[in-house]
Amino acid sequence: MRVEVWSDVVCPWCYVGTRRFELAVERFRADGGGEVELVHRAFELDPHVPPEGADLAEHLARKLGGREQVAAAHRRLARLGAEVGVELRWEGKRRVNTFDAHRLGAWALEVAGPEVQAALHQALFRAYFTDGADVADHGVLAGLAAEVGLDRDRAAEALATGAGADAVRADEQRARTAGIHAVPTFVVEGRWTIPGAQDVETFLAVLRRAHERLVAAPAPEADDGCADGACSA
Repeated sequence: MRVEVWSDVVCPWCYVGTRRFELAVERFRADGGGEVELVHRAFELDPHVPPEGADLAEHLARKLGGREQVAAAHRRLARLGAEVGVELRWEGKRRVNTFDAHRLGAWALEVAGPEVQAALHQALFRAYFTDGADVADHGVLAGLAAEVGLDRDRAAEALATGAGADAVRADEQRARTAGIHAVPTFVVEGRWTIPGAQDVETFLAVLRRAHERLVAAPAPEADDGCADGACSA
């Protein structure tokens, strides 16, 4: 079963949501549900972030209505992240442009396949949210590629030569065409959409339902899912 997930590497709900989904997949496989192929698709929450980045705290205060609201949101995210082994650190964090990080993800998918790409995305999430790394920096990105078994020099060359740009733009166009305006959004076999960072049980239930329907009647079905816990642009 193939699942595509539209996400951004600076989206905390995407970090929490993909970890929850991975836990659901582990249980699905353990129960004999079969293999699940997870493919990451590009979505930029803000493609207009300048190359030098911008202050995140000020941006969130404007977006959420004040620093108290931001602090409350961060406390909630910290609690939910801890439940799935995700550590979110916010002090001194800056907004960064994620186009090149998505290019690296597209390149990783092309040269190494979905499993390595998924590992790279988790490394990108950890680098930004836990380690405070600049995931717009090509040196940082090449280093993360090496962490998941890709060749550092080839990754650096791909970043320098613009590899993956067309794939990123195609992913973003597909999102617009499909009406995906918030992330994370999971699409199972191109038929069933799961918006938001659902809990593990919800993800597991949808995977089981989708598997049953694919086995019983491999015809297009209506979308399933309910919106919650999504980041919007």
